[in-house]
Amino acid sequence: MARSDRPGQTEERRRLGASDHAVEDALVQEFENTVTEGANRLNRTWRALVVTGLFGGIDVGLGLLAMLAVMDATGSKLLGGLAFGVGLYALRLAHSELFTEEFLVPINAIVAGHGTWWQLLRLWSVTLVTNLAGGWALAWLVVAAFPHFEDVLLESTAQYMEPGLTLETASLAILAGFTITLVTRMSQGSSEGIATLANSLISGLLVVGLGMFHGALSSAVIFAAMHAGAETTYLQWLVWCAWVIPLNMVGGLVILTLPRLVRTWELVRAEREAQSLRSAGGEDGAEPAPTR
Repeated sequence: MARSDRPGQTEERRRLGASDHAVEDALVQEFENTVTEGANRLNRTWRALVVTGLFGGIDVGLGLLAMLAVMDATGSKLLGGLAFGVGLYALRLAHSELFTEEFLVPINAIVAGHGTWWQLLRLWSVTLVTNLAGGWALAWLVVAAFPHFEDVLLESTAQYMEPGLTLETASLAILAGFTITLVTRMSQGSSEGIATLANSLISGLLVVGLGMFHGALSSAVIFAAMHAGAETTYLQWLVWCAWVIPLNMVGGLVILTLPRLVRTWELVRAEREAQSLRSAGGEDGAEPAPTR
């Protein structure tokens, strides 16, 4: 219980909800879900990490195909971005991994005592590399199958590669990381299929439809354009990634994950204390007392 509680506050929370923590019951349940899921992600085998990351990039490629088809038919970037959400929906249904989805869930698990920072670095690096590899491969297949999308691809890629690093593009990269991380948090709040679909379409509409700069999603478009004959080189793409991906991380980690940890810090402390009790109980051969 927080020291700042007035007399009777804890009793009132018990009466109104299932938890006496100084946060809403919905946040308690969400925290528990994210810690469990984050611990599972952090402890995946190398094989599981590689496969889930590859399929994350492949699912993004499916969204690319949907986007190109809609933009070719309508000329609308917003509708194309909405269609891109199909790939993000497939990604969530298939339990694949997208790099920027790892900015909230596994960090909750680490600060709660269920993982290490080395495991997080391993998760981030493998997921990012395999996302890009999977996106590159499916982008090649999309271009080979639908060469008439070349004009749409070249136009779409120009908006990412031509401006360079400016205040506007930096802001777009920060917003992309924030948006995907926020939608990940929204998904933790509901297991309903319609909510998952809505969250995926929202992600596509905002990030792709508005032309935000996202390391994995935008790279799929850039790769496709390169396969179609764009003059962009891999070195130019690497330079682009060198500033886009760190700014994605700023958007996801600083703007959303850090304040979220502050909001649920009571839960973090309680879980860490429970972990200590479990460890002490295991060493002494006795069962630790329940924490709640």
